[in-house]
Amino acid sequence: MSEPPTSRRAARKARQHGDPPAPADKSNPTPRAGRNLYAAIGTGVLLGALVLVSLFTRKELFIVVATLASVIGVYELLRAMGHGGIHPPAIPTMAAAAGLPIIAYIWGPQALSACVVGALLILLVWCSFGAPAEAVKDLSGAVLVTLYVPTLVSFAMLMLHASDGPGRIVVFIVVTISSDIGGYLFGVIAGKHPMAPSVSPKKSWEGFAGSVLWCVVAGALTVSLVLHGHWWIGAILGSLVVLAATIGDLCESMIKRDLGIKDMGNLIPGHGGLMDRLDSLLLAAPVVWAVLTAFVPIS
Repeated sequence: MSEPPTSRRAARKARQHGDPPAPADKSNPTPRAGRNLYAAIGTGVLLGALVLVSLFTRKELFIVVATLASVIGVYELLRAMGHGGIHPPAIPTMAAAAGLPIIAYIWGPQALSACVVGALLILLVWCSFGAPAEAVKDLSGAVLVTLYVPTLVSFAMLMLHASDGPGRIVVFIVVTISSDIGGYLFGVIAGKHPMAPSVSPKKSWEGFAGSVLWCVVAGALTVSLVLHGHWWIGAILGSLVVLAATIGDLCESMIKRDLGIKDMGNLIPGHGGLMDRLDSLLLAAPVVWAVLTAFVPIS
C-alpha cells in the first residue's frame, strides 16, 4: 500500500531541514494498517456483542441500538460539516435521524418513502428562512445527511420487521464486515497497488480481492445456514455487498477529505467516530434488503 501523502510531505520537509525522521509508533502493533489493531479488535468485539444481545433478546432493543446509531451518526456528520462551513439545521435532521428508522420498522417501506419525502420538504422550508447566501449550501448538506444516514439505517429496520428478521440482520452484518476484514487482511499482507490513492491511500486492489473472496464465502454460508436459502444466492449477495461496501467506504473518505478531517469523531477507540464504522454498512443495507426480499423467502 502507498504511504499517505501527508506522511511523504512531512518526511520530505524533515530531510530538507536536516531533521531526523520521526520514530515509528511502537504502540500500534500494525502501523501499516493505519490503526491500533488491539483497540480495533477489542471495540469490534464489544460492538458485535452489543448487537447480538440486543438482536436476540428482543427486537425492540435492537431498534433502540440502531436508532441511537442513526442519531450519533447524524450528529457526527453535522459537526464534521461545520469544518467545511456547512451548517444544516440540526433540529429537523436530528428528528429525521430518530424517527425514520422507527417508522420503517412499524409501518414498512411505503411509510418510509412518504416520510423521507416529508422530511426533505421540511428541510426545504426550514432552510428557506435562513440567509439566502447560505441556504442552498445548508439545504444540500441537510439532504445529504438525511438520505445518507437515517434513510439507509431504515433499510436494516425493514429487514428486522420480518419474522426471521434477526437472522436477516445477522446475514447483513456478517457479510458486510467480511468486506472490511478481508480487505484489511489482504491489504496488510499483500497490498501494493493503490485502488484510489487520491481518496483512500491505504485501500489497495489486493485488499479489494480479499474483500470479494470473504464476502462471497460469507454470503454463501450465512444465507444457506442462517436463512436456509440457496448458497448461490448468498454468493451473489456477497459480490453485490462488496461493491456497495467499498463504494460506501470511498464515499465517506471523499467527504472527510473535502472537509479536511481525518475521522468523523473519536467515539470508538481504534476506529474513530461511529460514522467511520457505519460507512460500509450504510450503503450495503438497501442492497441486502433488496436481494433477500426478492430471492430468500421469509422462514
